[in-house]
Parts: sequence; C-alpha cells; structure tokens
Amino acid sequence: MSDNKAAYNSEIYDARIASVLPYYREYHAQVIDLVRALNLESPRWLDTGCGTGTLAVRALEEIPGARLTLSDPSEAMLDVARQKLSGRDVRFFGIPSQELPFDGEFDIVTAIQCHHYFRPKEREAAVRRCRRALREGGIFVTFENIQMNSPESEALALRRWSKFLADHGASPEEIQMHLARRGTEVFPITIEEHLALLKQCGFRSVNLLWASYLQAGFWAVK
Repeated sequence: MSDNKAAYNSEIYDARIASVLPYYREYHAQVIDLVRALNLESPRWLDTGCGTGTLAVRALEEIPGARLTLSDPSEAMLDVARQKLSGRDVRFFGIPSQELPFDGEFDIVTAIQCHHYFRPKEREAAVRRCRRALREGGIFVTFENIQMNSPESEALALRRWSKFLADHGASPEEIQMHLARRGTEVFPITIEEHLALLKQCGFRSVNLLWASYLQAGFWAVK
C-alpha cells in the first residue's frame, strides 16, 4: 500500500521521480530563480506538499537565509524530509494544503506537484489557504500536471510522455499505470483553468512561469 499519493513510496520516490516527470529538477530551479528576484535576505517560505524535502534542501543551499516551513500530509514523506534536513532550523507540519492554519505569515508559498491530487472544490480550498498564508504582496508558486485543450492534443502529449517514460526505463505495465492515474488519482486542468482559478481565489496578478510536456508552473501575487 502506498504511503503517499504519488506513484512511488517515499523510500524510492527520489530515485524514480526524475525519470517520470521531464525536467523535474528544472521546476525547483525556476522556483529558486523567482524567489531570488524578490531580493529578500531571509524570505519566510512555506513549502506545502513538500514531499521528501528536495526543494527545501536546494533552497537552503542557494538561499541560505531562507526561513523554511514544510508541510505534507504523508508522514512517511516528512520522515525522509526530516532526515535530509537534520540539524537545520526548519519547521514541519503533517497537514495538507486545504487545512493550512497560517494567516499572513509568509513571503513565499510553494506547492509543487501536489494540488493535482485534488478534485475542484478541494483544489480551490487548497489554493485559498495558500493565499491566506501569504503576507500582502507575497508570492505563490505552483507546478502541476496539466491537461491539453483538446482530445487530439491530449493524445499527442500522452504519446510524447509515454516515449519519455520508455526511454527512461519504464516497462509497458509501468507506463500504463502512469497513464491510468490521470483522471482517477490525479486530476489535471488546463493552463487557462489554472490561471482562472488563481484569479478566482483572489490573487491580483497571475502568471505562467514555465511549461513543458504535461506540466506547468504558475506564480501569483497576493
């Protein structure tokens, strides 16, 4: 039985994720580059759906003054994150995005590859809680699986992703497992729907940050 909502258990997640999500490490590079542009010496940063803490480790390497709070509903994933960040001044919370208790506390909130597990009402609740956690002028950054704008485009994108998976060692059965998760375990929405949701949740500026394959990144200003 899986110990989290991702395709792989926590003990193998780090070893497998870059062979499943094209440009996975680029997501983190884009986030950190955007945070650096804020010119904050010690940004207060919440990473919700933090998983195994990979983004947090890289953030502290590249922005040593960052004050990090990590949250994830999977205790197994948090245990890995705690091990990676042992000895660092980082707060941990075992709660999902839609239950975040913070109000105006952070300069940055990130949600990387975690809200696509939610159906529409849960996703909206999660985004609203992320917004509430930010100070005025704070930045929300999210990367998610996306859906294409037509069945023809979706089919082409899925064929392209299937080839990527095969080229990175996935068996036909494993490829089918990943494809079968779309619409049953992960619920992607289009880029346009992402931008509309951010506006609906009250962000005053919403922007596309990055996109490739079946993933996209967005940033929004409270």
